[in-house]
Amino acid sequence: MPKPKKRGSNHQRGAGGQPRSVQPFSDEDASIETMSHCSGFSDPASFTEDGPEIDEEATQEDLEYKLKGFIDLTLDKSAKTRQAALESLKNAFSSKILYEFIMERRMTLTDSIERCIKKGKSDEQCAAAGLACLLCVQMGSGIESEEIFKTLGPVLKKIVCDGTASIQARQAELYSTMECLENIFTKAYQRDRDTNGVSSTHNTVLHISALLAWTLLLTICPMNEVKKKIEMHLHKLPSLLSCDDLNMRIAAGETLALLFELARETDADFFYEDMELLTEKLRALATDGNKHRAKVDKRKQRSVFRDVLRAVEERDFPTEMVKFGPERMYIDCWVKKQTYDTFKDILGSGMQYHLQSNDFLRNVFELGPPVMLDAATLKTMKISRFERHLYNSAAFKARTKARSKCRDKRADVGEFF
Repeated sequence: MPKPKKRGSNHQRGAGGQPRSVQPFSDEDASIETMSHCSGFSDPASFTEDGPEIDEEATQEDLEYKLKGFIDLTLDKSAKTRQAALESLKNAFSSKILYEFIMERRMTLTDSIERCIKKGKSDEQCAAAGLACLLCVQMGSGIESEEIFKTLGPVLKKIVCDGTASIQARQAELYSTMECLENIFTKAYQRDRDTNGVSSTHNTVLHISALLAWTLLLTICPMNEVKKKIEMHLHKLPSLLSCDDLNMRIAAGETLALLFELARETDADFFYEDMELLTEKLRALATDGNKHRAKVDKRKQRSVFRDVLRAVEERDFPTEMVKFGPERMYIDCWVKKQTYDTFKDILGSGMQYHLQSNDFLRNVFELGPPVMLDAATLKTMKISRFERHLYNSAAFKARTKARSKCRDKRADVGEFF
């Protein structure tokens, strides 16, 4: 007799069975669809010279079909399935522009996110909060984003203020009002460590996230509100420079640099009373050589606090250049750096793509409308593989010579004899 089929052996099981198997949104999906959907914005280096033609309409339909499936799975009974679906949607939203698709389903997505935040556990709440951020980035600065924030804002604020909620969930859901954020990170001002867990590692991470989110919101506040916040926190923030956690020291240092920049913009004759004591602290951190700290941590700390010290003492900022496709963007102030770092944390590897084609991001950084380039122009801009190999070889050779010269002690002999 043939053996009877086992119950529940199908790929998807009913209620009470095992969670569904979710095929995550892969990098291959992103690269293929990005090329077809927005080829005019892509980096010239991403094109092959004689690549096969792609059916854009079919690729777009396949993508939308996958995304619809992920949206449906956010309502699944299994927490694992819901979390995997949220992560897949995050990957898709960070790697391409899907304005029309999201516009038609924004209410469904908002309801799914709200449901996951309310009923989910720590990891699911983090994924849902991250998806909420990406949803607002995709929708831009219009009425739709305001509606999403009005719906999700109270839910996020409740979790932020809930001391019994998990630390990870509270950390991911900090984009709420500045009052809530201040209530969180001002606890780090306390020097006396009591026994209620204030000095724990998890709470330190939460305080860092709150401080960075608060700093970002401060950059878009009116000047009269900025003055109030500076008067309230500028004399207290230096106490965080003595924190044991490296990331807290760096966050406090960068926030101080940004506050000084804003204070000098609001008042050209701004004067800080404890400038000498503050610069001594910053100089000590910029030249820190304590042996009990890891070399990587010391190197990172010295690099950051050299820039912070220059900002506080000399009102100077080391300009950075960001390349994306044929365009360039210069980060020339602490406000712009804070904004760029925040979006980079949200979008991850999709930051360059969104800088090229996301109208909202281009408006934030004042980049103007997206640059439209056809395939023929992109091909002319593309460097051949052989030329790229020659360039890399020459750069490697020059770099090796320069480093060898610095490392060789005998190079200094000629200076003395």
